[in-house]
Amino acid sequence: MALSRIWSAFIIIAITVAGIKCFFFGETQIFTWMVSGKASDPANPLKIDGIIETCWVAVDICLRLIGILSLFIGFMNIAEKAGGIRLLSRIVGPFFSKLFPEIPKGHPSMGHMIMNFSANLLGLDNAATPFGLKAMQSLQELNPNKDVASNSQIMFLCLHAAGLNLIPVSVIAVRAAQNASNPTDIFIPCMIVTFVGTMAAMIIVSIKQKINLIQPVILLWVLGISLVIGLLVMYVVHLNAAGIQSFSGMLSNGLILLVFILIILGGVYKKTDIFSDFVDGAKNGFDTAIRIIPYILGILVAVSMLRTSGTFDAVINGMKYFFAMFSPDTRFVDGLPTALIRPLSGGAARGMMVSTMATYGPDSFASRLSGIFQGASDTTFYVVAVYFGSVSIKNTRYSIGAMLLADLVGIITSITLAYLFFG
Repeated sequence: MALSRIWSAFIIIAITVAGIKCFFFGETQIFTWMVSGKASDPANPLKIDGIIETCWVAVDICLRLIGILSLFIGFMNIAEKAGGIRLLSRIVGPFFSKLFPEIPKGHPSMGHMIMNFSANLLGLDNAATPFGLKAMQSLQELNPNKDVASNSQIMFLCLHAAGLNLIPVSVIAVRAAQNASNPTDIFIPCMIVTFVGTMAAMIIVSIKQKINLIQPVILLWVLGISLVIGLLVMYVVHLNAAGIQSFSGMLSNGLILLVFILIILGGVYKKTDIFSDFVDGAKNGFDTAIRIIPYILGILVAVSMLRTSGTFDAVINGMKYFFAMFSPDTRFVDGLPTALIRPLSGGAARGMMVSTMATYGPDSFASRLSGIFQGASDTTFYVVAVYFGSVSIKNTRYSIGAMLLADLVGIITSITLAYLFFG
C-alpha cells in the first residue's frame, strides 16, 4: 500500500506542477515534452525522455533482463539439484539464522541470498538481480501471508538496497572519462558509505523486528567481512584508475566463471541431468522477467513525469534556498540531485552525476560528492517495485521507510566524508 500511495503522489504532483507551469508561467510545450518528448531530440530543452519513450525504455530493459535472468536462474537450478545451494546455506546458516530467525536451518533461500550479496559486493548487477529475485521466490515459499511482506523478505531487501559494494567501477570510469585528476579518489569514501549504510539497514530492521545484534556469531561474521573488505581496500588503494578497472574486471568476471564451472562440476559429481535442469531454471527466469515488466514500467514512467514536469528541479532549488539560510557553505547542495534521484532511478542518477561534473568540473567538491552518492546505495523504489512485484507482494509494511532511513544515513555519511576527504 505504501508504494501505491507514493506512486500515485508522484503522478499527481508531476501533473499538477506541469499544469501550473503551463497555465500560469506560459510553458505551453511542457505537456508535449512530458508525453512524447525524446532525450535525443535537439529541440527538446529538457533532454529527458517523455512517457512514450520511457515505455520503450522499460520494455528494452526487460528484454535484456530475459536473457540474463534465464541464464543465471538456469545455473542456480543446476546448483539446487546438485545440492550446492544447500551446502552454501549450511555454511552461512549460523550467521543468517540470527538475522533471519524465521528461516529453517539449511533452507535454500540462505544460499540464494548470499549469492546476491556477493554479486552486489563485486558490483555484478547483472548477476545480483537474478540471484535476488530467486531469493525472494524462496522466501515467499516460507511466507504464510502471500500478499504481505515477511520479516525475512524485509530484512533481505533492506540489506540488498543498502548496496554494499567493494569497487565503484562505473563511477571511477565516468570520472576518468571526464578527465578527473584522480578518478579513484572517491573509492575509500564510497566503500565506507556503503558499509555504514548496510550496518544502518541491519540495525534499523533489527530494532523493528526485535533481533539482538549483540551476539558472538553476528559480531564475528561482521568483523570477518570487515577484515576481508579492509584487506582488499589496502590492495586497491595502491592502484591507479586503469589498474582498479582491470583488477575489478578480473576479480568479478573471474568469479562468475568460477561459479559456473563449480556448478557444472557439482552436477557431474551428483550425476544430475544438467542441461534439463538448466532449461527448467531458464524457463523460470523467462517467466520472472515477463512478470516484472509492469512494475518496472510503472516506476520509470512516474520518475520520467517528475523530471519532465520540473518537480525535481523545484525541490532542488527549494533545498538550496533552505540550507543557505543556515550556512554560507552550501557546496554540498550542488551534489544533492544525484542523492535525491538515486532511490528512484539509477540511470537518471548517473546522468545527474555526469551533469554535475560537466557543470562544476570533475575535480570540484560537488562532483566528488555526486560520485560518492552514485556509488553508495541502490535504487530503493525500483528494488521495492521489482522484487516485491516478482512475488506479488502488495503490502510492503515498513520496508520503504526502513530503506529510506538507511539512505538518509548514507547521504549524511557521504556529505561528512566529502568534507573530511576533500575539504
